[in-house]
Amino acid sequence: MTSRRDVLKLLLAAPAATFIWTDAEAAQAAASAQAARAATTAFVPKFFTAGEFKLVRTLADIIMPKDERSGSASDVGVPEFMDFMMIDQPTRQVAMRGGLAWLDLECQQRFDRMFVDCGDEQRKAVLDDIAWPAKAKKEHAHGVAFFNSFRDLTAGGFWTTKVGIEDLQYLGNRPSSRWNGCPDEALAKLGVKY
Repeated sequence: MTSRRDVLKLLLAAPAATFIWTDAEAAQAAASAQAARAATTAFVPKFFTAGEFKLVRTLADIIMPKDERSGSASDVGVPEFMDFMMIDQPTRQVAMRGGLAWLDLECQQRFDRMFVDCGDEQRKAVLDDIAWPAKAKKEHAHGVAFFNSFRDLTAGGFWTTKVGIEDLQYLGNRPSSRWNGCPDEALAKLGVKY
C-alpha cells in the first residue's frame, strides 16, 4: 500500500502544467485509440497497469458519461488516448501515476476500498472535494491539481474524436457564397476600420 507521503512526493515531483498537449498530438492519440478499438484484440495499455487502467476508465466515464447525444469517454477511446499520451510525453507520467495513487489512497482512508470498488455516492463524495478548486480544502490541493489535469485530458481526448466533434455540433469550415467582411461591431470593438 502506498503511503500519503509517497503520493505527495510523486505529485510534487511533476507540475500539473505537464498535462498540456497540442491539437496534433490529441488527434494522433485519438486516431490510435480508435484503431486499437477497431482491432480484434483487447487493448493492452503500455503505460498504465491493469488496475490503473480500470481506474482511468472509471474516472473518465464519470467525467464524460454516456448521454442521449453521445457515448461515454471509454466508448470513444479516451482511456487509450490517455495511455498514448503518457507514453508519448514521459514528463506527464509521474503526475498521472501519483494522482491515481492519491485517489485510491483517499478512498482507502475514507471507505477502506479502492476508488473503482467504491459506490457511486462514495466516489461522488471524494470527487466533490477535489472538483471545485475554490471550495477545496487545503489538504486536497494535490487531488485538485490532479483532477483538473485529468478532466482536461479527458475532455481533450473526447472532443477530438468524431463522436466528440458531433457532440459539439461543430460544422467545420463551410463555403460561403458571399463575404461582406468583418461585422461593423467587431471592427469597432477592435478599433480598426477598412
